[in-house]
Amino acid sequence: MPTDELSGKVAIVTGASRGIGAAVARELAGRNVAVVLCARSKAETGRLAEELRQAGGKALALACDVGVYADIANAVARCKSEFGRLDILVNNAGMIEPIARIADSEPEQWSRVVEVNYKGVYFGMRAAIPVMERQGTGVIVNISSGAATSALEGWSHYCSSKAAVLMLTRCADKEYRGRGIRVVGLSPGTVATDMQVAIKASGINPVSQLDPSVHIPPQWAARAVAWLCTAAAADLAGTDFSLKDEAGRKRVGLGRNVAGTGTANSV
Repeated sequence: MPTDELSGKVAIVTGASRGIGAAVARELAGRNVAVVLCARSKAETGRLAEELRQAGGKALALACDVGVYADIANAVARCKSEFGRLDILVNNAGMIEPIARIADSEPEQWSRVVEVNYKGVYFGMRAAIPVMERQGTGVIVNISSGAATSALEGWSHYCSSKAAVLMLTRCADKEYRGRGIRVVGLSPGTVATDMQVAIKASGINPVSQLDPSVHIPPQWAARAVAWLCTAAAADLAGTDFSLKDEAGRKRVGLGRNVAGTGTANSV
């Protein structure tokens, strides 16, 4: 198993059952990082954890609703008891459905998206930071979006929650950079996940009109997450790093001719 500066570290990945989260778990495990896989259902993460263990990695699957603080606090506690520390938190869990204009939205469903996308990130940081602070080191990567700064029709819940996450990233950096904790956002552009299927089906706003061929694979976002956890990305603390421009892709090592990085990318 290849190793690098991340070898031997311990990570929690939320929303790890599929898409970016599952890709991040595989990427980190491939770098000899012990991973705690969190998702509302343990079925898919359980299979992924077994896959990673059979490949020689260390993995633990937990049922965890990030919108419930007790769940994520328990995940942090289990991580510490199982692996002894917590070096990396990837706040990836996110929702966009149902996509609807404000007057057509259902308040409880709208609120649930905000609960997961926004409060889930706060809850994750609230549970992880005390552990990292005691260690004197740690990296938190919040999966962000171009939607944090671009209003899109039908996405009021998603855009506003991602804007809130952007400010959480900045606030956490201001509070904890001097205590050895790096907090950074990743805006990957449009990624070929189930979320894009829902966006396409909605037919609302220009993102739904994108051809599926322009979306980047989740593995590229995963590579960016892992890179953000290395010393090479230390200067990006408190920022929202984007894969949508050539300079960002080059730093990660994805090359210049990467599909899915046009100006229409927003997610």
